[in-house]
Amino acid sequence: MRWIDTHCHLNDVKAFPNVDDDLRELADLGIGTIIIGVDPESSRRAVELADHHDLVWAVVGRHPNYAANFHSSELQSYSEWLSHPKVVALGEIGLDWHWDFATPEQQYSALRQQLALAIDLDVPIVIHCREAYDDLIEELSGRERRPRCVFHCFAGSASHAQTVLLWDSWFGVDGPVTYPKSSELRQLIGTVVPRDRLVLETDSPYLSPIPYRGKPNHPRFLPLIGDEVARTWQVDLEEVARVTTQNAVECFGITL
Repeated sequence: MRWIDTHCHLNDVKAFPNVDDDLRELADLGIGTIIIGVDPESSRRAVELADHHDLVWAVVGRHPNYAANFHSSELQSYSEWLSHPKVVALGEIGLDWHWDFATPEQQYSALRQQLALAIDLDVPIVIHCREAYDDLIEELSGRERRPRCVFHCFAGSASHAQTVLLWDSWFGVDGPVTYPKSSELRQLIGTVVPRDRLVLETDSPYLSPIPYRGKPNHPRFLPLIGDEVARTWQVDLEEVARVTTQNAVECFGITL
């Protein structure tokens, strides 16, 4: 089986001090990774790792929680990196009302400038949205043009999902789908989200699936998330691997 973890932070040096060994292990397991930037430094690191390893791709951009330090000058770096064949999207960008690391004004400014860049370059965006779905959907709905959207760790309602399905949107599913209290999420991916619009993520080192909840996450745990999706879809694990890998290829324009 082949898998693609479409959202992880293997560029986090503290969490993954031996990342080259990790990536070689993952390649042996048939797990590709898309490494996500949250600011210019982590984005640069993601590009470097993608450049030196097979089955590794990068996403570059400024996370809303770091928007207080956003400056429009960094858009030039993102633009240059996005010309690299293994840099597949801009992100993770969005809105986060859970934390107050950046003001709403700072988050909207970073989001809007990065959205404009993604539209100009015609690249997908990876969206971070936490407790802000109404506002984010309003922001995107009011635009004549929108990039292809990947909603990382989707936690919106069925109504939110139905709205963004009208756009060119994809849904990332992570460790929380394995948690006992996530019945609404399992129902969503079983009845609302089309199977060809779902991609798997770990968000490593965060959001570990059961039985590793509370411990550092790792892309090697991706099949555990696939297991839960297989139970929800009532198919075998091989089918989940096949479908979600193909979805990742189509969504991000990856060549395997």
